[in-house]
Amino acid sequence: MNGRLRVHLPRAHAEDGEEKEYVGFATLPNQVHRKSVKKGFDFTLMVAERISQTVEIIKHTVDIEEKGVKLKLTIVDTPGFGDAVNNTESWRTITDYIEQQFEQYFRDESGLNRKNIQDNRVHCCLYFISPFGHGLRPVDVEFMKALQDKVNIVPLISKADCLTPAEMRKMKDRVREEIEKFGIKVYQFPDCDSDEDEELKQQDRELKESTPFAVIGSNTIVEVKGQRVRGRLYPWGIVEVENQSHCDFVKLRNMLIRSHMHDLKDITCDAHYENYRAQCIQQMTSSKLTQDNRVESPIPILPLSTPDVETEKLIKMKDEELRRMQEMLQKMQQQMHEQDL
Repeated sequence: MNGRLRVHLPRAHAEDGEEKEYVGFATLPNQVHRKSVKKGFDFTLMVAERISQTVEIIKHTVDIEEKGVKLKLTIVDTPGFGDAVNNTESWRTITDYIEQQFEQYFRDESGLNRKNIQDNRVHCCLYFISPFGHGLRPVDVEFMKALQDKVNIVPLISKADCLTPAEMRKMKDRVREEIEKFGIKVYQFPDCDSDEDEELKQQDRELKESTPFAVIGSNTIVEVKGQRVRGRLYPWGIVEVENQSHCDFVKLRNMLIRSHMHDLKDITCDAHYENYRAQCIQQMTSSKLTQDNRVESPIPILPLSTPDVETEKLIKMKDEELRRMQEMLQKMQQQMHEQDL
């Protein structure tokens, strides 16, 4: 023996009779798929609209299963904001909620039990634009700018049945132009890989051309040619929610649940949450350096008076809290160092 490790690989017979060695990692995608299906998926969707219907944030969670794949879908209904006299920071409740979910995830991620962390981070925000104006209103611009660095924004045109097809095309063009004009960062659909089939590329093109999606909502089931469908009944006819010639609801649903859910989650994790996490670490580092400078200060600080029992107790509590934060910071720095290696 020369001290070298020998790995004996199984052999596969090629068509020409030659033997080829293989490791077997080609089955990894199947392993990842099985693990993901077994674990299930979490997806949180926020709905923001200008009408003042809700007065507080309400969460609705539903468990969906399709062909053995489980999805825990959470809908966050936000407080409406309207054409009030003063709309200054009317989005504060929503941004606070998004940051609270980041904070909770950051605490759980930094804790000892990291196996079963519940991900309540908001992965997508559906922002509804009124069809009655001439594009974006000032409150729309300010609202989306306040959210753009915290969550994936998907703009929608509500009540699509209020506009003719020609009016809708004009409205979409206007909204797209103004989003670019004001520098609003909305969710950008990733480009298809060059090796994808032509049908998928065509679907991707249609999806991008349809933005911002024009949608219709309804809780009513109506009958159309002997079939029961979800829609709205008018004196002049019926508008079907899931009819793609009537609105973009089906495109939106497929985009959220089927084609782009993973991309929305990846951007939330790799961009929005990482930005928040980096800010937290920076603030903790700055706090630690400030504390170290105070400790190492060559100028003695003499107490003006003898502290009482309550003051000493408060100081001990603050010292203990600082010690925990320093330990957490050291742990995260070690994790980041290990990831870099």
